[in-house]
Amino acid sequence: MERVYRDRMTGSAIPVTRSREDRLLDAAADLLVRWGYQRVTIDEVARRAGVGKGTVYLHFRTKDALFLAVLMRSHRTVTAGMADRMEADPAEALPARAVRSIYRELLDDPVTRPLYLGDPEVLGRLAHEAAAALGDLTAKRTEVGRRWFSLLREAGRMPTDLPIDAQMHLFSAVTTGFFFLDGMPTAPGPTDPDARADLLEHALRSALEIPGAPLTRECAAECAALFRSLLDDIPTLSGTR
Repeated sequence: MERVYRDRMTGSAIPVTRSREDRLLDAAADLLVRWGYQRVTIDEVARRAGVGKGTVYLHFRTKDALFLAVLMRSHRTVTAGMADRMEADPAEALPARAVRSIYRELLDDPVTRPLYLGDPEVLGRLAHEAAAALGDLTAKRTEVGRRWFSLLREAGRMPTDLPIDAQMHLFSAVTTGFFFLDGMPTAPGPTDPDARADLLEHALRSALEIPGAPLTRECAAECAALFRSLLDDIPTLSGTR
């Protein structure tokens, strides 16, 4: 039986459907691009989506929860794209190329850029919201990262002088640092996006990779499968209260 919600503002009976959640996320993403996170309100999201304010709260208990859901929808797309690239080109399974491609993808996307590479205060608020909602996903991502690095170490493309956990910390620190600096308008360094992406790739390659023969397609396919396994664990975060 279809679940029905009665909107507090209009009084109309509204069936709860996935398409409505998509409209809310689309509206929130559009307003994010137009106005920025701080100026967007739940009232404006509801108006843009053509629903009452109460309908938004049926699906998302706070503004932060709503925008975290926008981020998770983006994260699903980014993760799937990462796996696709690994399957098409084995070089994309190496950390430096993988992160460079993601970084450029985020820079070119007007929706994801302000969420991944935007205001550090906003990212902090979403991280706080995510702490309670994404515990299982975080643990799964850590395990996927560990298995990814294990495959590359076995293939002779990553050094083994450091433990995998230390390499993962290094990987996160370098990547997060580049993403964080993009949210700082006065940060030193090149302003050209491709030049910054090249620096990120160079830093990760120097720190984590051993030059050698190209990865086999079989190894790259195994890496891609690891990241595809995350897709079912990325939550929609709807209905949170």
